[in-house]
Amino acid sequence: MKSTIDTSLTLRPGELSLSDLRAVWATRTPLTLAQQAWRNIEASAAAVEAIVERGDPAYGINTGFGILAKRHIPFDQLAQLQRNLILSHAVGTGDLLPDPIVRLIVLTKIGSLARGFSGVRPLIVETLLKLYNAGIMPAIPSQGSVGASGDLAPLAHMTLAMLGVGQVRVDGRLLDATEALAAAGIEPVTLAAKEGLALINGTQVSTALALHGLFMAERLLEAGMVTGALSVDAARGSDAPFDPRVHAVRGQPGQIAAAGIYRELMAGSAIRASHLVGDERVQDPYSLRCQPQVMGAVMDLIANASRTLLIEANAVTDNPLVFADSHEVVSGGNFHAEPVAFAADTLALAIAEIGALAERRIALLIDANLSGLPAFLVREPGVNSGFMIAHVTAAALASENKSLAHPASVDSLPTSANQEDHVSMATFAARRLDQMAHNTAVIVGIELLAAAQGIEFHRPLASSAHLEHVHALLRERVPAFDEDRFFAPDIEQARRMVADGELSAACKELFAALHQ
Repeated sequence: MKSTIDTSLTLRPGELSLSDLRAVWATRTPLTLAQQAWRNIEASAAAVEAIVERGDPAYGINTGFGILAKRHIPFDQLAQLQRNLILSHAVGTGDLLPDPIVRLIVLTKIGSLARGFSGVRPLIVETLLKLYNAGIMPAIPSQGSVGASGDLAPLAHMTLAMLGVGQVRVDGRLLDATEALAAAGIEPVTLAAKEGLALINGTQVSTALALHGLFMAERLLEAGMVTGALSVDAARGSDAPFDPRVHAVRGQPGQIAAAGIYRELMAGSAIRASHLVGDERVQDPYSLRCQPQVMGAVMDLIANASRTLLIEANAVTDNPLVFADSHEVVSGGNFHAEPVAFAADTLALAIAEIGALAERRIALLIDANLSGLPAFLVREPGVNSGFMIAHVTAAALASENKSLAHPASVDSLPTSANQEDHVSMATFAARRLDQMAHNTAVIVGIELLAAAQGIEFHRPLASSAHLEHVHALLRERVPAFDEDRFFAPDIEQARRMVADGELSAACKELFAALHQ
């Protein structure tokens, strides 16, 4: 991924698109805030100020938190209350979240605060914008949130950077926050009433993790369709199962769309044309024949998850909410990340199935009885093991994904002395998608290597224009497997092509409709 890009994004709170989110995930796009948003922020902050001046009890403004909400906090301790909240809640652990995910966290937090229902001063949003545009990424541990009452611990670590406490990452290097802020000319903030709570309440971490999973799932879906089509040719399979009439009578939209993509991917293949007549096989195995049915269902799951996550990325999810027009503070539960948890759990199913189907096609290709190709896709099997153990790796990772795909959202442990008695576990639900995506990228990468090897046994016949283009891209990085060699570097090259979206980019026009 690139680290910066020349074009900027003007954030209009509540109007982020998936394209905007993909751009911030992929690059450090300079960010500005639409002018109207500043007026909404100011009105919300003024409402909180009025409540403080009146002394009316309002949760999180002049009271304690969670089970301590009945404790009234004197005026002269309100700033300390907010600072203490951040320090005490910064209890995360585990690996630090990578910059693309942190960018999404900061972007969506800015968007949420800037809608004007959180009661923070413009200074808070300005500081987050400055950190983002300076490339100062808060050091946010990946573990410690249960996905309700917001992503409290990780968002507290995000907020530490604004206070000049703890560490941040700049150009991949960890620095003390005070040093990084000083170098960028950014003053640490002193939090006012409500501001600490507004910053750490919210679903931005689980949403950002789930968006990362979504964008990886999109790439895996597209790459899996490309390698699946390549495997059909390598195994001299039939394209009859992709006939549009078959899919029209069922009516599933993803299936219909997927079948159309497969037809385009394989159009004009000389390998297919060579066995249209005289092939005694009536039906191919399911891993070839049922690709539109499986990958179409995956496509529909991804589309459903994208709708949920786009809404959440634009949402106001802190608590309590400030309604500036009536100067009311209303406690609710928008911080409960159940929609994100459900979306992440369905993405886990999608990612696992992409890998599971690809693993079956690898097994088919290396089996001479099924594929008609040399055993283990090497010319002298016996002295050479070929793809034998590469398939074992694929099987191991597919099995891992089966366990990882178990829904996280069905679990809940009560916290905060049973005040927070049902939680979503959305943050883990979303976080585990990265490991699953890595696993599936390896599996699909191995299929890419295997299917490319397979079509070479049919030379001089060529596959379709699209698939030959993909084959040529692979061969620029990985030579044909003529005899056993150190195989892991080849697999890593193929994995990168899948994970970086190179396969779908090679057939970009075929997948354009999936990114609208």
